[in-house]
Amino acid sequence: MSESFSVDLRKSTPEEIELRKHQAQLIFELNQTMPYTEKYQQLLQSLFGDRLGEGAVIHAPLTCVCADMVSIGKRVVIMNNCLMMARGGITIDDDVMIAANAQLISNNHDLHERQILLCNPVHICKNAWIGAGATILPGVTIGENAVVGACSVVTKDVAPNTIVVGNPAKCIKTIDA
Repeated sequence: MSESFSVDLRKSTPEEIELRKHQAQLIFELNQTMPYTEKYQQLLQSLFGDRLGEGAVIHAPLTCVCADMVSIGKRVVIMNNCLMMARGGITIDDDVMIAANAQLISNNHDLHERQILLCNPVHICKNAWIGAGATILPGVTIGENAVVGACSVVTKDVAPNTIVVGNPAKCIKTIDA
């Protein structure tokens, strides 16, 4: 995934607009479909394609803008009400757990030109755990085996094997190997 970039929404191509509409319709249908059914899995596959790892579990409802910019590893668990603002790209490595109501945000609006998105990728490394209601902001990497406490707002990278909590999130403990 690349680093920071901007997108002028006023310059969206008809193909981009159609892709976003199609993804919004797939997400709406996913959120109305019985979980753990073949239809549910087909909808997830349609949304994420080969960017959805084997054994990944995603619980509805899900809100995801730009699902084509999301990559989900193997055995990932994403609980209910996850918000993914993914224009800047979101990478979730293997064995990550994301609790309910988490927000993964890889884009923000320019302060002067609100139709311009400022994009910066989010990366959640292997075996990380994102607590309920946590918010991960653009450009943040959550290190391997790290834990983000419930309702924390992560504004800076989180080192591997650490626990962060609060707003803004701060390290409170190192996890022994």
